[in-house]
This record gives sequence, structure tokens and C-alpha cells, in this order.
Amino acid sequence: MSRRGGRVVPVAAAAFLVLALAACAPTAPTAPPVEDGLPDGVTAELQQGRSDVAARQAQVVVTNDTDETLVIGAVEVDDPRFDGALVRVEDRESSIGPGRTVGIRVQLPGVACGDGMSGDGASTLTLAYTLGDASGTASAVIDDPLGFIPPLHERDCRAVAVEDAAHLSLGDFDPGGPGEPATLVLSVAPTGRGEVVLTGIQTTNLITFGDVGGSAIETYPIGMAVDGESPGLTEISLPIVPLRCDPHAVQEDKRGTIFDIEVEVAGEPGEIELAASEDLRGEILTWVADWCGFGS
Repeated sequence: MSRRGGRVVPVAAAAFLVLALAACAPTAPTAPPVEDGLPDGVTAELQQGRSDVAARQAQVVVTNDTDETLVIGAVEVDDPRFDGALVRVEDRESSIGPGRTVGIRVQLPGVACGDGMSGDGASTLTLAYTLGDASGTASAVIDDPLGFIPPLHERDCRAVAVEDAAHLSLGDFDPGGPGEPATLVLSVAPTGRGEVVLTGIQTTNLITFGDVGGSAIETYPIGMAVDGESPGLTEISLPIVPLRCDPHAVQEDKRGTIFDIEVEVAGEPGEIELAASEDLRGEILTWVADWCGFGS
């Protein structure tokens, strides 16, 4: 017994009550451990097809060589060359029958760039699965058999360096008169921070450059150096004409309005991609169809 302020407190009873309440308190669930390696008979690799490029996605291609149905839930890929995890595009489950292969789309985040960062690295897959009566979460290093990550990392880090020096965009578009080149404007807005040399802009699979020396060319010369002392916005008028006039080239177009810009960053030559906006893409495709005589 204990006496406090004239009151008698049964210490043993109070201690018992505390222990009883602690025993009744809910316990936070413990996450199941992540298994090292995929289940026997299950393999996976990371691939990027042509249809994945525009959406900046890839696919975790999972093969089930077991005798039971494999169900895949959450999917995540960690890779030091990206500034975040590659996560599943759709919040759903995928059932993969025995002997079947399924591609699960993941979204690519931005790349991680900086001193000492290279295109080399390893991708680690973590997935939730159910296989027969077994279920859990497994993790394993997976291959990039087509080798799409190193060039993507190099290209995107180059684009980051260019963006630090100048904001590039495709802006005004003038269809021009019948049979004459249209005019597409390339806008260059220096930031005052970095340095880059814009050497040229290449044709696409749908568009080439006309009215340069009387003939079409594969690369339109720019020859513009940008640094901290460059003036403000510069607009470069590009004379363009259709490279081809088969209707399916327009109807099935995916990359006809994505231009490769030739640049030099820190003395190293390379290329970055510059895409037209969706509205501008529509204008250009309509112009190609009218030019070629199969527009509405």
C-alpha cells in the first residue's frame, strides 16, 4: 500500500491493471520478410519495346516455368541510375499460367546524374506473388538483355546538362503555300548557367529540311554556342517538307515529330531528343496529309 495526499493507493493492483491494459493493446503487424531470389521456376528481365518509349515506360517480363498459376501483385524495380523506383503502371494483379510469359509495364522516373555517375549499374526487382499455396514477396537482380538503360541514362543526363544551359522548344508553325516548305520555329532561351553548343537538328522518319542549297538535307546546321553571356531568346526558322507521302506513315506515326538535336556538352558530341507538343504534332501531321494530297 502507498499513501499519497491522504489517499491509499493499492500499488500491486495498479501494476496489475497496467500490465493487463498493455496485454490488450493491439500489436502492429510485422511485415513478412522479403525472400532472396524469385521462386524456383520463375524468371524475370527488364525490357523496353518501341511502343514503350514515348510513354517512358518499360516492361518487367516474367516467365512462369512451373506447373502452377503464378499471380503477380505489386512490382517495383530499384536502379541507381534512376532518381526513384520504377513502379507498376496499373494497380492490379497479373495471372501467368504454367509455361506462359507476361510483360508488366513499369513507369521510368527521371535519371540520376552527377559526378561519378555512369550508365553502369544493376536493376533489382521486388514483387509480391502467389504460386500455388505459397505467397510472399521476393527480390532479385534482373537483367536488361537489350541494354536500353545505359544509352537512355547517357541521353537523359545529356538532356539535363543542355536544359541547365538553355530551354529548347518547338513553337510557331506556318504551313506556307502549296508546294512550298513550311516553317517550324526552334526557340532557344539561355538560362545563364551552363554551356552548350547546338550544332544541328536532324530529320525525322517523316520530315526533312528543304530549301537549303536547293535540296533536302539530313541535318539542318545551327552552329549556336550558348553560355552565361548569351543574349535572350533566339528563334530559328526551320524550313521543313515531308520526307514521305504514304498515308500509313501519317496514320501510324509515333516518332515523326520527335527531332534529334546534335549538341556538344563539355566538348563531347551527342544528341538529345526534342518532341513537338501534342497540339503541334496534330498541326504538322495535318499539314503532311494536305501536302501529300490525302488530307480531308
